[in-house]
Amino acid sequence: MLEGIWNQFLQIAREEVGSRVVETWFKVVSVQRWDALSKTVYLHVPNNFIADWIRKHYMVLLRVHLGRLLHVEQPEIELVDDSYTPVPENAVLASTSEVAKIIPAQGMMVPRKQLLSNQNVRNYGSTVNCNYVFDTFVVAPSNSLAYAAAQAVAEKPGQLYNPLFIYGRSGLGKTHLMHAIANSIKMRHKKALVLYQSADRFVQEFISAIRFDTIHTFQAKYQAADVLLIDDIHFMAHKEQTQEAFFQLFNLLYDSQKQIVFSSDTFPQNMDGIAERLRSRLAWGLVTDVHVPSLETKVAILKKKAAVSNDILPDDVADFIASHVTSNIRELEGALVRILAFSSLTKQEVTMELARMVLFHTIQSQPEENRRSADFSHILKCVGKYYKYDIEELRSKNRNKDLVFARHVTMFLMKKHTNKSLRDIGMFLGSRNHATVKHGVERIEEYTKNSQDFMMQLGRIEQEVLGK
Repeated sequence: MLEGIWNQFLQIAREEVGSRVVETWFKVVSVQRWDALSKTVYLHVPNNFIADWIRKHYMVLLRVHLGRLLHVEQPEIELVDDSYTPVPENAVLASTSEVAKIIPAQGMMVPRKQLLSNQNVRNYGSTVNCNYVFDTFVVAPSNSLAYAAAQAVAEKPGQLYNPLFIYGRSGLGKTHLMHAIANSIKMRHKKALVLYQSADRFVQEFISAIRFDTIHTFQAKYQAADVLLIDDIHFMAHKEQTQEAFFQLFNLLYDSQKQIVFSSDTFPQNMDGIAERLRSRLAWGLVTDVHVPSLETKVAILKKKAAVSNDILPDDVADFIASHVTSNIRELEGALVRILAFSSLTKQEVTMELARMVLFHTIQSQPEENRRSADFSHILKCVGKYYKYDIEELRSKNRNKDLVFARHVTMFLMKKHTNKSLRDIGMFLGSRNHATVKHGVERIEEYTKNSQDFMMQLGRIEQEVLGK
């Protein structure tokens, strides 16, 4: 009878609070007994953590619907957990060291049988990618502040910028910086427990810990960390229970001066679905962002990536890739890997023709406004062919009058037929500033107004640029 009543309650709860709540919190609960005299329902829960959460959030739900099913108005609900005994506040893990303490949250019960050894906790910190280090990160104006902050945190964890929050669009290097912090700290502090985790994986671990009664193992894992790095924290949005558990964890680590690092695609205060008190804590330390890199930076990234794998990447191919892959660094590096792999497998040199063939579908799948863009190297070749100057001369500091004019034509065409900024154009043409490019563009615009012959010449160059 009691089992049937509980199953009816679960069905009602699914309709009112959703299947996720039922699966997470109520599926592990069972009816122990019903005392008709005292009008009390005794529910068995696997641990004190679940009991506390149900008391805080779902007692009204239990009283209303269990009372209706038992034909009693507002019964008492007793949550019974007889498997655990309190542990003193100074409890530590077996074989303890200064980096392996568990400081139980207020009111928390820790099962004696689940006290973990120091080595078992330390084995959790194994998800850091050793290939992501500061030396392989290309520093540019778009990421220099985030890079400097990451290095400062790595040098003095828990003392500067705690927590550190790095935000920016996907694929711009946030994860690289987080792994670089972890690797640097592990190298400097051999005994430190450094734990990197994605927020999505954190959520899944939390749910599994509740369902399979391993919540104390879960807590031990994260409370023992000296450095905790949570990637893509925005994936905790709208997950109330996980946020509550993480809020307690954050407070514990912060009060213990343990270093915490977050990444997200959104500024903390703009994160929807995150509780206000958690959002405020995310921004307690230093909040820094990473931007989309300039063309010059993307070329530098490609060059460094190729150098790491001992491959030769010609300048014009690097410029071509950087000009056509505009979304993020991850896709930029992916395009390079495809080109180098094709070159290796077919035993061909890396050339512009090969790059165009390999990236053909990538370019065609881009939005129309990006596909209409010619690449810088192609424009240089077209201008050079018409005015008899090679690419190096057009990018040089040579101030020959005719060469300067050809360079201005190049600037004009780059401005008209690419979606790049004046700064990007200037950096490509020998590190010239945007004012120089603006002057060159304006000069050609004046020529087109005053000279019909020149306008026709420019039209012929444009036809070649556009492949017509």
